[in-house]
Amino acid sequence: MKDVAAMAGVSLSTVSRVVNGQGVDADLTAKVQRAVELLGYRHNHAAGSLRRSSGLSSTIGLIGEDIGDPFFAAFHRGAEQVARERSVVTFAASSDGNPEYEREIIETMLGRRVDGLLLIPTGKDHSYLRRDVATGTGLVFVNRPPKTIDTDCVITDHRGGARQAVAHLRAHGHERIAFVGPGPDEGFAAAERLAGYREGMDGLEEDIVVHGDLEPLLAGDEAPTAVFSAQNLVTVEVMRTLFRLGLDRVVAHVGFDDIPLRGAIAPPVTMVAHDAADLGQTAAELLFSRLDGFNGRAREVVRRPVLIERGTGELQPVS
Repeated sequence: MKDVAAMAGVSLSTVSRVVNGQGVDADLTAKVQRAVELLGYRHNHAAGSLRRSSGLSSTIGLIGEDIGDPFFAAFHRGAEQVARERSVVTFAASSDGNPEYEREIIETMLGRRVDGLLLIPTGKDHSYLRRDVATGTGLVFVNRPPKTIDTDCVITDHRGGARQAVAHLRAHGHERIAFVGPGPDEGFAAAERLAGYREGMDGLEEDIVVHGDLEPLLAGDEAPTAVFSAQNLVTVEVMRTLFRLGLDRVVAHVGFDDIPLRGAIAPPVTMVAHDAADLGQTAAELLFSRLDGFNGRAREVVRRPVLIERGTGELQPVS
């Protein structure tokens, strides 16, 4: 910064105001920007945050199981939109569903002085973050409520959405409805969706739960007439299986979580969709309200998914 000030013929404080986006005379700003360009200067935000009275770095971290998942990509986009309006940069990382690696990523991001975290948690114990929250680090859990720490969260009504999917299939005449998805030990959302399926099946003779390949079940004598797939990547595999077996216009299908290209096949897949971008926006707004000084009790925001009829969920049993 001293070199920039010397070349531009201005004070060090003027350079500081320009690079931090504070109001400076247009002519002086032009001189500083020209010197910055010639010298190849890049402002060190991490060092700058140490000198600011607020101590904020204008960065936040987003952590989920897989940043390549379409759900996380849309979630990130929603949070990024809110952050961008505040000139805050977002960093994203995958935990790979590993609690130990999740903690390592969290510690790394906090070590780099992010102002807050939006966390789709994998681990069950996050009590190690209590001190950080107490000293001003923003923290919002997404899609899975906190168990060992008191903090804000935004969750989808997974159970209600699964019930809605089963009710829709039952309304179209189906009684043998298979659940295909992760087991309840694979996280809060998986457990809630399975519980919602079972509640929706109440009054019928049999639950049909598959945690792996659906094809052997479809080839059996008691094959289901409808399928509820409880996760977006599972939905893709179910679509492939039904198409390969020539059952895509025979077996009814409702998926949970929307997927890319869901309308590129015929008939398009009926979905229970939650707006991942909206979850990201809502979580970011909660986070920034904390950074802006809100110190009230932890808040829980529940988002209701919507069933979108597209064709496969409206197929009726073949008599």
